[in-house]
Amino acid sequence: MKISNSSQTCSHSIGKLLKFSLPSALIWTGLATAANAFDLRPIGTYQTGIFDDSGARITTYDPLSQRLFVTNDSTQRIEILDIFDPTNPYPVAANPFIDLTTLDLGLDFEVGGINSIAFKDGILAAAVESKTLQDPGRVLFFDSNGTLLNSLTVGALPDMLTFTPDGRKILVANEGEPSGDYLNDPEGSVSIIELAADIASLTDANVKTADFQLFNNIAIDDRIRIFGPNATVAQDLEPESIAVSEDGTKAWVTLQENNAIAVLDLLTGEFTDLFALGFKDYSQPQNALDPSDRDGGINFRTLQNLFGIYQPDEIASYTFGGQTFLFTANEGDSREYLFEDEAGNEIESLVEETSVGDVLLDPDLFPNAAEIQQNSNFGRLEITNTMGDTDGDGDYDELYAFGGRSFSIWDELGNLIFDSGNEFERITAELFPDYFNSNNDANQSFDNRSDNKGPEPEGITLGRILEKTYAFIGLERIGGIIAYDVTDPYNPFFVDYFNNRNFAALFNEDVFGEDEEPSREQLDAVGDLGPEGLLFIAAADSPTGRPLLAVANEVSGTTTLYSVRVPEPSSAIALAGVGALGWLSRKRKRA
Repeated sequence: MKISNSSQTCSHSIGKLLKFSLPSALIWTGLATAANAFDLRPIGTYQTGIFDDSGARITTYDPLSQRLFVTNDSTQRIEILDIFDPTNPYPVAANPFIDLTTLDLGLDFEVGGINSIAFKDGILAAAVESKTLQDPGRVLFFDSNGTLLNSLTVGALPDMLTFTPDGRKILVANEGEPSGDYLNDPEGSVSIIELAADIASLTDANVKTADFQLFNNIAIDDRIRIFGPNATVAQDLEPESIAVSEDGTKAWVTLQENNAIAVLDLLTGEFTDLFALGFKDYSQPQNALDPSDRDGGINFRTLQNLFGIYQPDEIASYTFGGQTFLFTANEGDSREYLFEDEAGNEIESLVEETSVGDVLLDPDLFPNAAEIQQNSNFGRLEITNTMGDTDGDGDYDELYAFGGRSFSIWDELGNLIFDSGNEFERITAELFPDYFNSNNDANQSFDNRSDNKGPEPEGITLGRILEKTYAFIGLERIGGIIAYDVTDPYNPFFVDYFNNRNFAALFNEDVFGEDEEPSREQLDAVGDLGPEGLLFIAAADSPTGRPLLAVANEVSGTTTLYSVRVPEPSSAIALAGVGALGWLSRKRKRA
């Protein structure tokens, strides 16, 4: 199906940046006025001036001091921003950052990068990887002024950390990635840190490691991807992100490369189960995708025996009706491990990416293989070479693409409750037809990412406003934040999309030169690129008394604060009805 530009949308200009708001996924009915519509709007930005080097990745917030902490991996610093006035976030004058390169962490540890931060009850915790990624990492503890209080050893490559709701524990997802030659492959794990009133009194004895060794010796679901060279299950599983139950007794851990979620019992400190997430069927109309960057337009297609591997990055949880529901941003990821031999030759130890056009298709299951494998059709779509030959005869019977181009809702047993299908691509195609599936490091890059994970949803956070719960999802490539009302997890609906990016700005290598950095003026002009970490700040904790959303943008090095205005309860009911009417209209048009 090809998207035309004739559909009606509602928009208005804020300076050079475009704002669009729809009460249903694609149809503006005209009934949702500015007075009662959900409204997500940027109000202030802090700019590091660092381009495409992780100048801003993850944020956390101290409501008492009204300080926003932002990781800057480029400088190995944690920026400390005063957001008393969120329209003008600025570095705290007395102590504008924490410089990890100046900390005395012992001779046995060299800082490699800051992967995650979290703040609770006066304590800032930071997950820091070793310069040698396969060595144990650290969790560093600071007060709100940035004074180092303690340092504890955790697993290899601590990628994310979070406090439990009661603040008594910190959970750390240790990804445990292998070396380039795959000869050193540490086990993935979760470190459980039992906290005390006196953080300085903590020792490594307060750290318990939950590993996956139990699963080395038992049968697991064969849909869980275990494919590292000579890797055990415990080595191959790579924890990415963590969500914790409301009562703090259980946690769910995404295993992105493995396409699974692990269940962690926080009472025993042990993993109890692994859930395979299964695959998305791209033969279904609601999942149709644009698979090509060489088709000259926006073209949604389906294909029998083509599947998406959900591979969620971030995960969040929410209790509804006494049950926990899990929310995932289905980014997708692939493994690529290389090393140089003594002669300087690059050797592949594991590279799983290939494309539809480069594999041999089963002639019975893909009788029109020549047409399918054209570059303007599915030929350039990136798939894994680790799956698909179901009968072992050397050709591909099924094709598996990376990511789901969506967000999903799962119950606590791993059953799929909802998936947004192809709504992200359809919404961005409708609202930004000239910039559909653009990349995040250059404007004038229309359709560039269609062959590789599309809009690439990565970050997700939940926020409660006026008895409603909303999911905010960051689209890493085209950019922008998309919001859904998920109050009823069985019936979520789209409410808004804002992209704080100026696509009209000339911003690419032709402008600032190949292998050159853009100027500060060029960065200011283009706006936000590559949203990574999203943080919801509730009205009760906000400096304005109104809810805020903080977004760290990895490519542009910017941190932007959004105001979030929602309809009053009576208007919200009307909006939900309007959204349902719009969705029904769309469904009828497909029939």
